[in-house]
Amino acid sequence: MAQDAFEDIVADFDFLEDWEDRYRYVIDLGKAMDPLPEALKVPATKVDGCASQVWLHPRPEKGTFYFDGESDAMIVRGLIAVLRALYNGTPMADLPKVDAKAELSRLSLEDNLSSQRSNGLRAMIERIREQAPA
Repeated sequence: MAQDAFEDIVADFDFLEDWEDRYRYVIDLGKAMDPLPEALKVPATKVDGCASQVWLHPRPEKGTFYFDGESDAMIVRGLIAVLRALYNGTPMADLPKVDAKAELSRLSLEDNLSSQRSNGLRAMIERIREQAPA
């Protein structure tokens, strides 16, 4: 169910053997994202449960889910980029079918993030899943 962009990240992670290299790669993914406009950094887009400040702005287009995001922490910004690769382009009706935990386990992220970062990642996933149609 993962998008091609996420599969590219999985392949890159397989190539990078050292977790520190993977960590830098995730940070680089975040640096490559366009910044979220200040006007979208509002309480409605802020994600609670993250150690750093995080904003996710959904932008569904013609029944397909997309989102943009921002964080004041570089690694979290990178995690947003990973989630964008996983979710952007998913039909809205299929959002609940994405098994983010299973997909992200392919990257061993949970094993290499602090408990606070892992909790924040789960909070971001929950926020994304809330966008699914009822």
